[in-house]
Amino acid sequence: MKSWIFLSVAILTEVVATSALKASDGFSKLTPSIVVIVGYVLSFYFLSLALKGIPVGIAYATWAGLGIVLITAIAWVMYGQKLDLGALVGMTFILVGVVVMNLFSNVTPH
Repeated sequence: MKSWIFLSVAILTEVVATSALKASDGFSKLTPSIVVIVGYVLSFYFLSLALKGIPVGIAYATWAGLGIVLITAIAWVMYGQKLDLGALVGMTFILVGVVVMNLFSNVTPH
């Protein structure tokens, strides 16, 4: 269970960092730029901790898939990004893929 908490923290810090990347305006704004750097460092650190108990394929699929969906939702709310039917269907497929891998995969950690 601890590995899944680490993975959740990795996902959340990556989402914060990626959201701040837009606000950093090409690293020309100091505070968002610092948030980006710290967020990505923390994200990879917690991902490395999660990999001690979760197979790398499962962890990365979960990290990337949920990150995509969360970032898209934030872009919709904060930046007015429009989501068309294709985007919504694609994100649904991503979420279904993550769920299927987590529920039905027999992959075991090293």
